[in-house]
Amino acid sequence: MTDDDETAAVRPRARAWVGRHLRAGERIVGTEALHGGITAEMRGLTVGARDGGARELVLRTFVGVERAEEWLNREASALAVLAGTEVPAPGLVAVDPAAAHCEHPSLLMTRLAGRPALGDEGVAARVPLLARQLVAIHALRPADRPPKYVTLTTADTVVTPKNADAAAWTAAIDMIREPPPPYTGRFLHGDFHPGNVLFDGPPSRPADVRITGVVDWAAASWGPADLDVAHCATNLALLHGPEWGLRFAEAYEAAGGTPAATAGERLYWRVRSGLAFSEEVSLVSGPWRQAGRTELTTRAVEERLDAYVTALMDTRA
Repeated sequence: MTDDDETAAVRPRARAWVGRHLRAGERIVGTEALHGGITAEMRGLTVGARDGGARELVLRTFVGVERAEEWLNREASALAVLAGTEVPAPGLVAVDPAAAHCEHPSLLMTRLAGRPALGDEGVAARVPLLARQLVAIHALRPADRPPKYVTLTTADTVVTPKNADAAAWTAAIDMIREPPPPYTGRFLHGDFHPGNVLFDGPPSRPADVRITGVVDWAAASWGPADLDVAHCATNLALLHGPEWGLRFAEAYEAAGGTPAATAGERLYWRVRSGLAFSEEVSLVSGPWRQAGRTELTTRAVEERLDAYVTALMDTRA
């Protein structure tokens, strides 16, 4: 795409702000709209130098988002923590969380190679890679901890899918009426799922597939490892089928992760995550269809969610 493309064009004030954070002799020579996100506009920027060289950056912009300043400050802090670690994350270039310089709150960062892998092909090879990557994230011990995790779903906000297993959903909803179990705090991504992980290598050759980056750190927080595990597991269950959600939780433990001590405590977080998705099925499935998973209609995802929650409740036996 070129700068002429309306969806890729950078707004004038933001362009000027980006320009002030480029190296001497550099300028924006191309832009590209990046798709797949839910809350932010994402634009890839090609930056050219006088000697003919080029590099890639990403401009992340929140338009009309209530907590944009908080999220961008949190993301900037997380990227600073991740710099120099083994977790492949973008490098922070600049941040304007309160829109003091840009039209809207924005963050400028380096662009990583690779792309999300959302198709069914190769999922068996990707699940252990995702698990090992999440273990590495949880192993970080920053001197300055991010904010404590927050969960918003309550028993009263759950949206039970049409024709769902009533007994399973009633039992699941009753479970989250209870207070959360005790936990050992860990550094959390806060939104770890296949859409926020970049892969390189053809799915047809699983041995050659590798993770090249983890993006979208706006929800970085401090809390139970099971919260990240459960969130990724639910995404996998909805993308590829309920069994993959169950397998991811097993893969995380096999990779050396540190989940809650008891099966009941681990189940609490996985059920809570599944119920949280009931409130936003349309929101999460839209980007998946845009990415090519056209079969994942809202109804199809609701059916998978029902099957996953039911499978989780069956594990109590």
